[in-house]
Amino acid sequence: MGDTPPAPPKVRPRPGRIVLSSSLLGAMFLMATSAIGPGFITQTTTFTAQLGATFAFAILVSVLVDIAVQLNIWRIIGIADMRAQDLANKVLPGAGYLLAVLIVFGGLVFNVGNLAGTGLGLNAMLGFDPELGAVLSALLAVVILGVKKLGVALDRVLIVLGLAMICLTVYVAFVSQPPVGDALRQAVLPERMGTDVFLATVTIIGGTVGGYITYAGVHRLVESGQGGRGNLRAITQTSVTGIVVTGVMRVVLFLAILGVVAGGADILAAPNPSAEAFHQAAGEAGMRLFGMIMWAAAVSSVIGASYTSVSFVTSFHPWLEKRRGVLVTVFIGVSLGILLLSGQAPNTLLILAGALNGVILPVGLGIMLWVAARRSGDLLGGYRYPRWLIAVGVAAWALTAYMAVSSLSGIVALWQ
Repeated sequence: MGDTPPAPPKVRPRPGRIVLSSSLLGAMFLMATSAIGPGFITQTTTFTAQLGATFAFAILVSVLVDIAVQLNIWRIIGIADMRAQDLANKVLPGAGYLLAVLIVFGGLVFNVGNLAGTGLGLNAMLGFDPELGAVLSALLAVVILGVKKLGVALDRVLIVLGLAMICLTVYVAFVSQPPVGDALRQAVLPERMGTDVFLATVTIIGGTVGGYITYAGVHRLVESGQGGRGNLRAITQTSVTGIVVTGVMRVVLFLAILGVVAGGADILAAPNPSAEAFHQAAGEAGMRLFGMIMWAAAVSSVIGASYTSVSFVTSFHPWLEKRRGVLVTVFIGVSLGILLLSGQAPNTLLILAGALNGVILPVGLGIMLWVAARRSGDLLGGYRYPRWLIAVGVAAWALTAYMAVSSLSGIVALWQ
């Protein structure tokens, strides 16, 4: 008997205009809200205070690189209709297990910071004790991820949280009256180009598509039955839109902080620069708004990190798949335990997680590009992957590989 012919690609969507379903929107916002966490807010605030309007250039470059990375990873995983770790194991036995270990460890470390962010958010918003706020937020995340109708609940919660963060930040940006014209000009013609601008650029790239983040939405997409070659247009649109949503939030937050900095406020001298910026812009109401934004960003990142990290191990055995809810609870519980035992946000762990993000990105991207470049195209159901897209992906891989080396050298210096 000859070889069994490949199964025909799944074709679900109708021709014509693409209408994003609830699950597609949920996948998009899962990726976006996973990226928009406490680290996202802190980094944007710090770099805006340091670089001023020049940070607009770093944001523009990072968005272009983010699109190149995510467009490749989402298209490859989406067309294969297979989670990243399973694809990696097929192209190189054992690579999927390595990728899963990196993703789970990185997600766990980041989740500690995310839970710390939920406590800070509830403290600024309602005056709760930060540790109590973290515990309550962890319980809420377990409930959201553990309900039987996970898909509907998760999609709706993430969409609401994502839109709420953007709307609240737009209000503060409007109140702070930033120099929009100067920011637009420096986005393409920056007044300064130095190491600090480059470091800011590579840092926010790693914080947007590094580690588990870029896989968050596409794993949700595959698990909701939206993968396959027939859904190529929807996959492409959703992947790019997720980056655009993240970029919009970055720009709006940047403008809100820029308005405060341009007014002469020294927010970096404050214990919490981000909270101080919102307080300077809108007084006590601004502080409450900051709390709401920080909490929404942090709890959605807890959901994203937990969901994606667990999705990287459940496909290895049916026993694990059946106990997804237990694994999610354990994952969040361990993160909370580390936070409570440390007594504070573990800065060293967050730095380590940042370096790990830089390592995970080129490893995962390299494996996915290998899948796309295989001449047989067997893992993509015979789909001929565009060569120009591979070229764009390789360029992004080269940059992220440099980021990985830089991150590792920084960790060595830290421990010395």
